[in-house]
Amino acid sequence: MLENLKKYNVILASNSPRRKELLSGLGIEYSIKVLSGIEELYPDFLRKEDIPIYISREKASAYLSSMSENDLIITADTIVWVNGEVLGKPENEDEARCMLHQLSGKIHEVITGVSLTTKSFQHSFSSVSKVKFAKLTNEEIDYYIVNYHPMDKAGAYGVQEWIGFVGVENIKGSFYNIMGLPIQKLYNELKKI
Repeated sequence: MLENLKKYNVILASNSPRRKELLSGLGIEYSIKVLSGIEELYPDFLRKEDIPIYISREKASAYLSSMSENDLIITADTIVWVNGEVLGKPENEDEARCMLHQLSGKIHEVITGVSLTTKSFQHSFSSVSKVKFAKLTNEEIDYYIVNYHPMDKAGAYGVQEWIGFVGVENIKGSFYNIMGLPIQKLYNELKKI
C-alpha cells in the first residue's frame, strides 16, 4: 500500500513514541528527524483547529532549509480544548493536576493538526475527537500523575494509559487522534500525494 510514497524520503518530525507506533502501523518506510528548539507558540487570536495546524506548519518550516527535493516531512501537534481554552503539555505536576481537574466530569475536544510538507508543496489538515471524562477523584488524579508522569502529553493525559481505562466514558471520533496522530485520516491524505 501507499506505493506512491516510494519516490519520497518519508520523515516523521517527532520524538513521540505514540506517533512512531501509529505511523509504523501503516507499514511504510520512514525515518525520524527531530530539530531541537522549535517553539510551539501561536498567535492569541487563533482558536481550536487553527492552533495545531499553525504549530504543525511552523514545525515544518524549521526543516525547509535542510530538506532534499524528495523529502516528505510529517509534522503534527495535538491540543486539548475545553471551555474555550487550550490545554497543552503541563510544565509540572501542579499544572497537570489542574488540567485533569478541568477535564474531570466534562466533555473536551482533542484536536490534532498535521502537515505534509515537501520542497514544492504543503498540505495541512486536522482531526477532532470528543472525549467524555468521568468524574475523577483527587486520589485517582494523584495516582495517575505519580505513576505515569504525563508531562509530555496535551491535557496531561494519555488515553492509552490507566487514566483512559478508568476515566474515559466515551469517545466520538478517532481514538488514534487522541493518542496524537489521526492515522486513518493521515493514510487517506498520504494516498492523495
